[in-house]
Amino acid sequence: MTSRDAADHDPDHPEGASRWSDLDRPPLNATALRRALVREGGLWSRLEVVQRTGSTNGDLTAQAEAGTAQEGAVLVAEEQTAARGRLDRRWTAPARSGLFFSVLLRPREIPVARWGWLPLLTGVAVATGLARSAGVDTALKWPNDLLVTVGGEERKAGGILAERAGDGGVVIGVGINVTLRAEELPVPQAGSLALAGAVSTDRDPLLRAVLRALEDWYGRWRAADGDPAACGLQETYAAGCATLGRRVRAELPGDRSIVGEAVAVDGDGRLVIATEEGVQQPVGAGDIVHLRPA
Repeated sequence: MTSRDAADHDPDHPEGASRWSDLDRPPLNATALRRALVREGGLWSRLEVVQRTGSTNGDLTAQAEAGTAQEGAVLVAEEQTAARGRLDRRWTAPARSGLFFSVLLRPREIPVARWGWLPLLTGVAVATGLARSAGVDTALKWPNDLLVTVGGEERKAGGILAERAGDGGVVIGVGINVTLRAEELPVPQAGSLALAGAVSTDRDPLLRAVLRALEDWYGRWRAADGDPAACGLQETYAAGCATLGRRVRAELPGDRSIVGEAVAVDGDGRLVIATEEGVQQPVGAGDIVHLRPA
């Protein structure tokens, strides 16, 4: 919590900080978001905004496994204190400086082998929603970092984490830096929509746009029985993927690595790397390092 947050009193802020004290970062309007997104026949069944939690993914997974959350539940936090990224990396951000939310999906009629496309689908939806609502050109780094351009440099402004819930569901967490200022960046390679020149940093329309795009893409994917080619997902992901055509290093489990050119995303959502030995190696999990500019 920063010094500018210290003022007034708020029952959700035990240290006495007011959620209104940083006027550049007003709170989300949960009532308006529910009115816009939760509707009969739609995907989103519930939308809850909490002031602070450890991890929206952890909370929603627990609710799913306890039977208290149905498909389409959305949990949004104004601040996360124990957020996790891929490979269990930890990160924090000032309260109300971004969009931090998780959704519960239960695509039980889709073959489990195709569920690996869900985080990639979410990446496409996030990029689509932000392009429409923030006016920012975004790109996806495989498997699911959201990239923006700040001062001519590629920066990470968001990430996606998908986790299986024990009840046959998938909880997908999204974190997007919206108004993060240069002095607040956790690492020099980070960025935000504001630093990338967004035409709007109003989080309510940003969240609405992202969730509507996610509902649209999820519906297309389910209608195609999870086939990424038939619903256009594979082609759309490849078109927006900044990793393709780059020389990369894939850091794999067991301290192994592969270096080569990222040439495709295959039907299983794996990144295909053409090595110097002439082998096309599909990578399903690992950390990807871009070795040269696009």
